[in-house]
Amino acid sequence: MKRCRKCKVVKPLDDFYRAKGMRDGYRWDCKACNLAAKKLWYEANRESVIAKAVTWQQENRERYNQRQREYKRARPELERAGHLLRKFGLITAEFEQLNAAQGGCCAICGRAPKAGKHLHVDHDHDTGEVRGLLCFSCNVGVGNFANDVERLLRTVDYLEQRPAEQAELDGLARERAGLLSGLA
Repeated sequence: MKRCRKCKVVKPLDDFYRAKGMRDGYRWDCKACNLAAKKLWYEANRESVIAKAVTWQQENRERYNQRQREYKRARPELERAGHLLRKFGLITAEFEQLNAAQGGCCAICGRAPKAGKHLHVDHDHDTGEVRGLLCFSCNVGVGNFANDVERLLRTVDYLEQRPAEQAELDGLARERAGLLSGLA
């Protein structure tokens, strides 16, 4: 047991950091007081600490990037969980529940992702509401059409046109192009 000189509370030695230079081998302040002091110091010196860290990162870019890669590689599931929470507000269990509800397949094409890959979370960019899970191709397709239902329906109509109708449209397009070139 030891008494913290800051908060004046007697606490077990596990509540103190070790310090070789101290007579009993422990710091004079408890962990809680030490951390509170560090937090206050950081808040008072935040800008200079951040500037120093950014400077080190820029001067040691390759070393910093290597550390980041190793860190992320060592904990892929935690990285994915963090991404889902930050970007979509989903915890891993909610993602897995949504995945199970879709049978582990894309909500549009019905294909399962390749081994080691995950389905992508599809969400409304305006509201942030999660709509479902899509494969990469379908997710990119929806994104490229900018959630424009009319544009998607016109695309469906275009894809379902018979060849004769397409030839007629091509002829009209050539005719318009000729008129426009005559105006120039």
